[in-house]
Amino acid sequence: MSYFLAMAGMMLATLLISCESPEPAHETERVQTGANIPDWAQNVVWYQIFPERFHNADPANDPVAERVGDPHGYDLGAPEGWEISPWTGDWYQRSEWEQRVGPEFYDFVYTRRYGGDLQGVIDRLDYLEDLGVTAIYFNPVFDAVSLHKYDASHYHHIDRHFGPDPEGDWEIMQQEDPNDPDTWQWTSADKLFLDLLEQARERNIRVIIDGVWNHTGRDFWAFRDIREHGEVSAYSDWYKITRFDESLDDGFEYEGWWGYPGLPEFTEDGDDIHPEVKQHIFDVTRRWMAPDGDVSRGVDGWRLDVVEELGKDFWRDWHNLVYELNPEAFTVAEIWDDAARDYVGDDLFGVVMNYRWAYATHAFFIHQTLTASEFGDRLTGLLDDFPQQVNAAMQNLMDGHDTERLASMIVNNEHAYKEMSKIRDIDNTYDVRAPDADERQVQRLISLFQYTWTGAPMVFYGTEAGLWGADDPDDRKPMLWPEFDYDDEVNHPYSRNRPRDTVAFDHDLHAWYTELGRLRADHRALRTGDVSLAATDDGAGVLAFVRHTDDDLVVVLINRGEEAHELSFSPHVGGHAPGQVTCHFTGDTHVVEDGRLKIEIPGVSGMVLYSGQQ
Repeated sequence: MSYFLAMAGMMLATLLISCESPEPAHETERVQTGANIPDWAQNVVWYQIFPERFHNADPANDPVAERVGDPHGYDLGAPEGWEISPWTGDWYQRSEWEQRVGPEFYDFVYTRRYGGDLQGVIDRLDYLEDLGVTAIYFNPVFDAVSLHKYDASHYHHIDRHFGPDPEGDWEIMQQEDPNDPDTWQWTSADKLFLDLLEQARERNIRVIIDGVWNHTGRDFWAFRDIREHGEVSAYSDWYKITRFDESLDDGFEYEGWWGYPGLPEFTEDGDDIHPEVKQHIFDVTRRWMAPDGDVSRGVDGWRLDVVEELGKDFWRDWHNLVYELNPEAFTVAEIWDDAARDYVGDDLFGVVMNYRWAYATHAFFIHQTLTASEFGDRLTGLLDDFPQQVNAAMQNLMDGHDTERLASMIVNNEHAYKEMSKIRDIDNTYDVRAPDADERQVQRLISLFQYTWTGAPMVFYGTEAGLWGADDPDDRKPMLWPEFDYDDEVNHPYSRNRPRDTVAFDHDLHAWYTELGRLRADHRALRTGDVSLAATDDGAGVLAFVRHTDDDLVVVLINRGEEAHELSFSPHVGGHAPGQVTCHFTGDTHVVEDGRLKIEIPGVSGMVLYSGQQ
């Protein structure tokens, strides 16, 4: 799911285990030829930005106490004495206001704000370009009171505290009828977002944004109208209201997403959504895809939240609109399991966030419960589900805002991916320390695989800079920047002993991810080429695969084992093997004799070899 998973781990585990199979009729009707996959989406390196924690370039627009909402609760307003948290502080150090209002670290950490904003992203676009990033996925940027913005107050405006003039933006919002697009204006935050899109395009960086069409926040304009006017509100049937009763706090009861009262759910109509809500969502979609009717100024696509909780009739109609507005648009569904097969189609989503790939990758590299051959079988099985154009565009991620940081997955390697991984779900035994050199080497090996296997790699902000952390909220620490001096981490959320860890931008790790970006850019085979497994050795933990196009062949060798291993195999394509191959990282050449390549791979390392001119 998309957030609050630190509070809903057991529910998610149950959901992942017991999801019902897709309806046979839908599966039969699904057609996926890859026709809705734009070429650009098969060639990108993704970077996921959680805006509130990326960079605070404009302290003048920092959130204020009146617009701070705890996402687990009902009302606006921060605790007494609340203030912006220091960007470079020890993550587990509780400020004076936090200590006054409660004894536990996790009770009030969701009320923290660090002031990340859109200008902060604009100022760091050169950083992303140098890293090799060619596409950004933004967590929600729409106006909302929480740190994560999945609880929208307005879909048609960018969060007022992400722009330069929060108070002026609110004055503009009050002049509108939010249900009438003819009255909508452009706030300063909206304009800054459009400027960000333009500056990203100048660097050949695509941008997609998060769409949350299943639920809103309690501060959403339509829900506020119901709270004010009760049953006579024009929007009283927009939400799943179970009864009106003046004796209740709000005057009515309603259903919240997964039981959270802060996230009221929209009314559904069979396999569709309430028609007026649907119209509003369509109006919002047009606004951001084609500002003032100009598709060249809009977003390049969408990542859609909790996809399985809305019906396919709605998604088909919504996609018809998206592809009508921009045939080059790209949509990504948040789906964690095999339901991906039923929601990816020519009239539905282009791809999914490829958690199924992440499960397999974690099981081989970190949990080490899959052998090399089993891992290969899992990977090729996933590829069998879709055409090559779709597989090439799958969003291959290891970590994100709903998971542990990759580095902390490796530190806590006894836990399977997303199973008992949250720090509060495992008897407080989760190790919050920084990774050591050996664990960083595993991260490098995983990222090498991520950048070379079929699919588009996605990096969660800061993973390339050295950030570590447990699940939500510890995966959402402020970004590490090289020019900042950060406090050491010495505190523990449960006051246990821990090592003193230096917190700083990791230049070596950043250089590695930058090199991986160059590697992928240099070889078309790594972006759109076919893949074939060439060899596996279960005892050694080694596998080799070949990526190839008509004019580009790349051989990738992975050794997860601790010991060096000599591998002999045929790196052939169509029965033909190259005469020699060159190592991308060292420039060394290796001769292929009698169609076979014999090569030694050091432990916990990988090699990338190519034939022909780079």
